[in-house]
Amino acid sequence: MKNTNVRMLVEAGVMIALAQVLSYVVIYQMPQGGSVTAGSMVPILLFAVRWGTAQGLLAGAVYGILQFILGPKWSYHIISILFDYIVAFACLGLAGMFRNKGIIGVMSGTFIAVLGRFICHVISGAIVFGSYAPEGQNPWLYSILYNGSFLLAECIISMVIMGVLYKAKGIFNDNPTYSK
Repeated sequence: MKNTNVRMLVEAGVMIALAQVLSYVVIYQMPQGGSVTAGSMVPILLFAVRWGTAQGLLAGAVYGILQFILGPKWSYHIISILFDYIVAFACLGLAGMFRNKGIIGVMSGTFIAVLGRFICHVISGAIVFGSYAPEGQNPWLYSILYNGSFLLAECIISMVIMGVLYKAKGIFNDNPTYSK
């Protein structure tokens, strides 16, 4: 195994663990799942920007599995397991899409990653949790409002932190895939 592969695997493990720990620092918890945290998505977003979309998707999926195993369970429905955990957190790897485009690329990738997670949660919310919608309200609208309420805050927090980290140039430029 090449040194870059070992470095990538170690960094993935550290970032997944850091994301898991940060997920326990909850600023606000929603009643049927979802929360605003102290930047718990940032380690996966940063990993995706440093190593690329494919590697980021895999790290995000592993993080999603850990979230399901170690976190509170709101549903055991297969759609919920897939779209609230595995696929939703894998979408964080989309942050690597514009990784070589400077700060605009980092911000765009972060936004698209969180948007992907939002879409997954909306699908699960409308299908699995639609019964929580108030009488007469469309379950899709309910899911959009419910999931948007915490993911908008998460997106803002993540974008601010990613912007600050971008200013610390070495974090993004120290990647062996960028060199020579």
